[in-house]
Amino acid sequence: MRSIDVHAHLTPQRFWRATERGDWHGLRREKDAQGRECAIVGGRRQILPPRARWTPEERLADMDSLGVDMHVVSPYVGFYNYQLDAGVAAATSRDLNDEIAEMVRGWPKRFAGLGTLPMQDAGAAVRELERCMISLGLKGVEINDHVNGRTLEGPEFRAFWKAAEELGALVFFHQGGETLVSARSTRYHLPNTIGNLVDRSVTFATLVAGGVMDECPDLKICLGHGGGYTCYGIGRLDRGWQVRPEARVSGAKPPSAYLRSFYYDCIVYTEPALRFLVDTVGADRVLFGTDWPYDMALDWPVSWILRMESLSAEEKEAILWKNLATLLALDV
Repeated sequence: MRSIDVHAHLTPQRFWRATERGDWHGLRREKDAQGRECAIVGGRRQILPPRARWTPEERLADMDSLGVDMHVVSPYVGFYNYQLDAGVAAATSRDLNDEIAEMVRGWPKRFAGLGTLPMQDAGAAVRELERCMISLGLKGVEINDHVNGRTLEGPEFRAFWKAAEELGALVFFHQGGETLVSARSTRYHLPNTIGNLVDRSVTFATLVAGGVMDECPDLKICLGHGGGYTCYGIGRLDRGWQVRPEARVSGAKPPSAYLRSFYYDCIVYTEPALRFLVDTVGADRVLFGTDWPYDMALDWPVSWILRMESLSAEEKEAILWKNLATLLALDV
């Protein structure tokens, strides 16, 4: 069965080549005490897994071994660079987006692309989004759940959402850096294993309650990692909307009415969790993803879906490729 992966990251070859002899727009690379490659971004060290250095040809070989037909390539989230000068973030965004576009042109049957944006400068973000969609032929962008602590329902981001809707861009949410859990604990990998899911739930709730989904009803948004805790906690969100006036500032309908306004990737790790996601939002809103090439990725993702006894053949086909092919108008 075919498969299209909506959640597959790229650490650009331009970064690796530039840091062999110096820096890449001010970002550096070094090895830590264990010999692991690390990117140095704004003075902070970020560990890069071995496959992050792989060329497109090596990536393709790995995709073949996993039974994945196409990657919708998105940037390494450590290179969002929202905390850096907006000019640096714009430069790294352009370089990343150009490289993804080159991959798509080189292997149009194997790669589609999602770009990245300098979201700390809303005007620059809209301009780069337009370049991604119109000049580069990408399918959308990947962004963080917040911009230096600001959630994205604020008025300064309305022009971005209107542009994304008009351009038909898929906006893929994936956390980068600190999450809400980081302030409470940085131990036990909790900022990722729990914080990732918390941040995605906040994204759903703020876009809905803040009126973005009413103002831009044709947006294409995918909430990575199954939408976090959104579906499990939707009853409490609805209850708050029913009994608390501050929960009804902008949302015209209860939060549960907006569940099918979003897409969700399948990275929830257990069959019962995926079955619950499908039952809650519908099989047609769930997209196949792996988190390639990171350690939290599913090991044998296509086989994982195909082995599920609780999913029908039609549901498996929809999740593995049909939903995403239709959403992004992919020729597969």
